[in-house]
Amino acid sequence: MNREKLEFKKEQVKKLLLELHKGRSISELKEEYRDVIKSISPYEIPLIEQELVKEGVSPWEIARLCDLHVEMFREAVAGRSEFKDLVPGHPLHTLLMENNQILKDAELLNLYARALEIDRAKLGENIEKLKAFLRELMEVRRHFVKLQMLIFPYLEKRGITAVPSVLWIKEDEIRFMIRKSLKLLEEAEDNLPEIVEHLRKLSGAMIDMVFRENNILFPTLKVLLSEGEWAAIKEEEDIIGYYKVNPGDEWKPSAEPLYPYQISPEITPSQIENLPIQIRRMVEVKKAERDEYKLVRDGDIELDEGYLSPKEIKAILKTLPVDISFVDKYDRLRFYSKSKHGRIFVRTKTALGRPVRYCHPPRSVDVVKAIIEEFKKGRRNVAEFWIQMNGRFIHIRYFPVRDENGEYLGTLEVVQDVTEIRKLKGEKRLLDWK
Repeated sequence: MNREKLEFKKEQVKKLLLELHKGRSISELKEEYRDVIKSISPYEIPLIEQELVKEGVSPWEIARLCDLHVEMFREAVAGRSEFKDLVPGHPLHTLLMENNQILKDAELLNLYARALEIDRAKLGENIEKLKAFLRELMEVRRHFVKLQMLIFPYLEKRGITAVPSVLWIKEDEIRFMIRKSLKLLEEAEDNLPEIVEHLRKLSGAMIDMVFRENNILFPTLKVLLSEGEWAAIKEEEDIIGYYKVNPGDEWKPSAEPLYPYQISPEITPSQIENLPIQIRRMVEVKKAERDEYKLVRDGDIELDEGYLSPKEIKAILKTLPVDISFVDKYDRLRFYSKSKHGRIFVRTKTALGRPVRYCHPPRSVDVVKAIIEEFKKGRRNVAEFWIQMNGRFIHIRYFPVRDENGEYLGTLEVVQDVTEIRKLKGEKRLLDWK
């Protein structure tokens, strides 16, 4: 940034801070200083703030500017033609709201890091504040997971794979940087310069991510995704949750939900023309390697969360590292799994249809009957036991099986040898696999 311009913008920010200190409202100052605020890009903000801190301005005072910056950013996004028709409750509106919050948190993070440098008398207190802030920031994963699990599949189906891959890498980098920040703060007094520099980079990475999403990813989604696709995303997003926002409920889709496996991967010429230039070039050059995979096949059984053939179902049940037995609502053994790992408790075909009271030793029949009775009355949701058998530690659980209306259908027994599981310590991640 040109030094002269930096000085001018810095002086304007000082005036703003003085007005905030006098108690003037953000909405009032937003109008008066609109041109000044709009002239400062998110990438310039940390530089200006750093200069102010050097001059002795408290980072906690500067933090009050964050709401102003975010308010102007919100207006700039809302003013874009592709986002004007979004209403609260639409998933894209929610993602934009979350990005406003992420941008604000990125700026606050930069300021809090500076506070560690200038206020050594309160170092311990400021470190604890920063730790608490970073723990809250870990929840940004909700925003990232929504993109990875709900949004990216629609792009990948259309052959747009590079953008999701790059964004996912950068999202993981941010999460790892947050974790590292917390770890560094445990030894803050010994490596304060390293911490400040690391937090500054984290802040910059968050700002960069917001602008990649708002200027490339989200306009692409607005062009490509239909109302039905957004309706499907809306159905699923509560499972993951939200980052510091309330999505609202004004948006009411009229289209039926459309999942990635239900859509055509074709990108029309008119859609290509309206894509952001970075995506348009990619689609035109690669001719989008579209995903033509058909999820639903002849003979498949439709389950709540997918489709499987009878052959796959049998193989899956045999592969599970647990033994399963199902007793129906008439207290009859209706099914048991035949694990390729070998069953812990013997089950044979001659027991199918047998009353469950005859499947257990007489001394335990009354307990089994009591458990099932509690399940039928809806008073219990699990019965759990563990025993030592032939030097192994066996975990046994019973669960009531109910339909979507809560009607009792039967009881599921799940038995697992957890001997080796109980020995596990520390962690082994996917990337540690060899």
